[in-house]
Amino acid sequence: MTETASDSGSYVEPGEFKRDTNYITTRVTADGRDGYPVTPGRYRLVAARACPWANRTLIVRRLLGLEDVLSLGLCGPTHDKLSWTFDLDPGGVDPVLRIPRLRDAYLARFPDYPRGITVPALVDVPTGQVVTNDYAQMTLDFSTEWTAYHRAGAPQLYPEQLRAEIDEVNLVVFKDVNNGVYRCGFAGDQTAYEAAYDRLFARLDWLSERLANQRFLVGDTITEADVRLFTTLVRFDPVYHGHFKTNRSKLTEMPVLWAYARDLFQTPGFGDTIDFGQIKTHYYVVHTDINPTRVVPKGPDLSNWLSPHGREALGGRPFGDGAPPPPPPRSEQVPEIAQR
Repeated sequence: MTETASDSGSYVEPGEFKRDTNYITTRVTADGRDGYPVTPGRYRLVAARACPWANRTLIVRRLLGLEDVLSLGLCGPTHDKLSWTFDLDPGGVDPVLRIPRLRDAYLARFPDYPRGITVPALVDVPTGQVVTNDYAQMTLDFSTEWTAYHRAGAPQLYPEQLRAEIDEVNLVVFKDVNNGVYRCGFAGDQTAYEAAYDRLFARLDWLSERLANQRFLVGDTITEADVRLFTTLVRFDPVYHGHFKTNRSKLTEMPVLWAYARDLFQTPGFGDTIDFGQIKTHYYVVHTDINPTRVVPKGPDLSNWLSPHGREALGGRPFGDGAPPPPPPRSEQVPEIAQR
């Protein structure tokens, strides 16, 4: 996702930050009711490792084993006011879509598209048109509409009997944590910042209490709820604590959440999607009204993500009756140095 910026590139708004949550709601479904049936090879997931909202799709795609049926295009960690770009690819052009900017896929379908060009996005390869950028629905559809192409042993990330509880947890985590860090970082005045700060840490305390005696957020296996919380927690110390001023405590100073986050990081499909270098570059370079020098911090030391977490003592089975995914395809592997 990219927060819509003005022509000057400013992200800070007067008073409280309010996220534009109007997305393209077209869905790719098994029955194709919106005109886009689930079809192997037809769609390309465009994401960026730097973005927490896009990171969710990378994790779910890995966990469910959709790599062979849903190709992946990766944008670089920075973007300008127009669009995310494919600057990681030779010539700065996506090798499948043959476009230099994700914006081109949006305008191919909506010539007057008025909103921010966001990742993740699903693009229809034959037409080159964006299908959807509704990141929240996208991962749920991966779990429920793409089941014919799940790998053997894929986990149940959105089991029907737990959906109401998962939805409830996801809602408060989105409001207070996923978006809460942005409400701190993009607050336009002291009052708005302090209100967001208090709300964020009250919810993190609540999550600590919830996870003190259970390994995962809902049930005894990983679910969509864990994916959504993880992508914020993994960015907390490298970015949010300093850049967004969420500095009551570092993640490493919140024992339950720190152990929980390491447990997930060390679970195949989670940590192997994380590129800390791209994460830091994105926030500190793009948000020039917060960090006008664009200097990227050298720290913190991130090697401790691989330290023992002890969460196995709480029981639970990360993949339920399934099994971990195999290593990512070579072309999608994150360099080990980027994870530290």
